[in-house]
Amino acid sequence: MLPIAVDAMGGDRAPDEILAGALEASRLGFPVALVGPEGLQGGGDLPLFVASEVIAMDDDPAKSVRTKKDSTLVRAAEAVRDGRASAMVSAGNTGATMASALLRMGRIKGVSRPAIATPIPVPGGSPTVLIDAGANAEVQPEWLVQFAQMGSVYSKHRFGVASPRVGLLSIGEEPGKGDTLRKEAYELLSRAGGINFIGNVEGRDVMTDDVDVVVTDGFTGNVVLKTLEGGMRTLVRALLAAFSSKPEYKPHADVLLPALLPLYDAVDPDSTGGAVLLGVDGVCIISHGSSSARAIVNAIKVAADMVEHGMVDEIRRAIAAAPLPDTDSASE
Repeated sequence: MLPIAVDAMGGDRAPDEILAGALEASRLGFPVALVGPEGLQGGGDLPLFVASEVIAMDDDPAKSVRTKKDSTLVRAAEAVRDGRASAMVSAGNTGATMASALLRMGRIKGVSRPAIATPIPVPGGSPTVLIDAGANAEVQPEWLVQFAQMGSVYSKHRFGVASPRVGLLSIGEEPGKGDTLRKEAYELLSRAGGINFIGNVEGRDVMTDDVDVVVTDGFTGNVVLKTLEGGMRTLVRALLAAFSSKPEYKPHADVLLPALLPLYDAVDPDSTGGAVLLGVDGVCIISHGSSSARAIVNAIKVAADMVEHGMVDEIRRAIAAAPLPDTDSASE
């Protein structure tokens, strides 16, 4: 496998945590190359793709990609495009990461818009794939069909789900529930080929084993994602506070904590490592801005897994085999 290009300067905790994660992943046997300034310290013997500029977390994504052509993000995407890297990983500016991947790698033929696929942990089961989790704030109904196609491929090859059940996120399970977008998308999904569509699902279903892929627009998806993350953190803090609130609780806490720690690990975003930008002609992993070294290790593992499973080619075949349905007939 070609090395995985890691943006050494992306993220709130760069470069130290990024470099630590890259070095640990390399020690575990994953091929890694760093993308950063000449003379970057702390990267050991890892190969370096030199980039003299950095796109900050608060930079305008589209403008920065156009003007900072020697940035770490742009150079990482170019390394994938040019066959010098098998994938790219960044915890930097999400919008700029997407723009770099899209403008440098390009889209898979037939894909209208790339989308972010984020695995949502389901204790005791396979993760639910939430797509789109933030790439497209406004969407067309037919784009949601492609999100379902790409999310199904991801669920099947990443998590081994033979026939992923696809649900459309709405405000009720009945077919007529939701706004115009949801109603039109429901009709298209019902007739789309290559998708195991089970109908509408609600927010409460995302972290259950009742659905494998949840499809929505990027605005709603990102709100769902951040709400779940915040809710899980609040719950964990509340449990820890309760355990330590009275001395007589400590013996019980000592018994319960070993059983709760695996659950905490399952819902910790660092365990996931990052989301996948599906629909671009290359593997792009988008990690949390606050990613730790552990998160970067897991993001590199996800990138390697996507490469080994030929995710880009699988999506290419799925899109070619099941073109978008005729939107005119859906509205008649």
